[in-house]
Amino acid sequence: MAGRTSGTRSQAVRAAAVAVGAAVALSACGSTKDTGASGGKSGGEGEVGVVLPLLTSPFWQAYNDYVPKKAKSEGVDARKTVNSNSDPAQQITDINNQLNQGVKGLVVAPLDSTAISAGLDQAERKGVPVVAVDVAPKEGKVAMVVRADNVAYGQKACEYLGGKVKSGKVVQVMGDLASVNGRERSQAFRTCVKKKYPKLKVLEIPAKWESDTAASKLDTLLNSNPDIKGIYLQAGGVYLAPTLQTLKSKGMLKKAGGKGHITVVSNDGIPQEFNAIRKGQIDATVSQPADAYAKYGMHYIKAAMKGQKFKPGKTDHGSEIVKLPNGMLEDQLPAPLVTRKNVGDKSLWGNTVK
Repeated sequence: MAGRTSGTRSQAVRAAAVAVGAAVALSACGSTKDTGASGGKSGGEGEVGVVLPLLTSPFWQAYNDYVPKKAKSEGVDARKTVNSNSDPAQQITDINNQLNQGVKGLVVAPLDSTAISAGLDQAERKGVPVVAVDVAPKEGKVAMVVRADNVAYGQKACEYLGGKVKSGKVVQVMGDLASVNGRERSQAFRTCVKKKYPKLKVLEIPAKWESDTAASKLDTLLNSNPDIKGIYLQAGGVYLAPTLQTLKSKGMLKKAGGKGHITVVSNDGIPQEFNAIRKGQIDATVSQPADAYAKYGMHYIKAAMKGQKFKPGKTDHGSEIVKLPNGMLEDQLPAPLVTRKNVGDKSLWGNTVK
């Protein structure tokens, strides 16, 4: 999820991963960044390794907390989670470590859509199925991608802002463009504004899922564009706090409904965003299903370890499995828009965690 903005970076990571894989094969030690707790027993299928992209975001902290609970409820024997700490090369090392420790399945949230293929190749050679969560790999083999429709994220943000701001400048604080999530959200927002709201002018901040980068670039942009009317945050987990602090420091943090309020729509659905909506600091967020990511990551890896195959179509849990252009299958989980009207909905995962 979390700069890496080109194929060159990904190729370098993949090249390094070959050497890493050889070195890791000589070692049985795990990553030094293990966190979390193990889940329930899998009934003999074997242990499942769970590799996280980062733990600096409240969204991923919530996902990490859900993993052992959902593993237990799905009957999966999940190992302690491993945090790759926003480093694609470290993520390949973490995958190799898990494989060399004998896991029979992997649930991975890729940092870089291209670079992750080095780890997927290692898993395929060992006959270990992989489920990708949150980010779809560009190539390689996975049993399933568990993810919400990120194009819809950008479109929902565009339509909400366009409904509130009729003309003028709006900003999208983008994610890492080495991630398919960052690319899809950015392009969808950009395309929607151009098509539906031509009186809006989109200014863009490539922030690479980094809070410091977002704060610094937003501060600079606001200095030269104090007439900004709307902001789209592609990841509230890392961008919300620095955005609110930047607006506050400039005297631009006005309550929703009041004069001078800058309309803000975000992505993630974390409790902090819900609190900001209630306070009138931001207006909306798209709730990315951290709980469902953990649940269905475990559901699909258990089935894949038993040799089950999947096909496109409607699921029994309100989503649809679609075939991606690269041939992978993706279970596109629901991600509702949350505003002041429905922020109290107790079915939203952001209202069930502290």
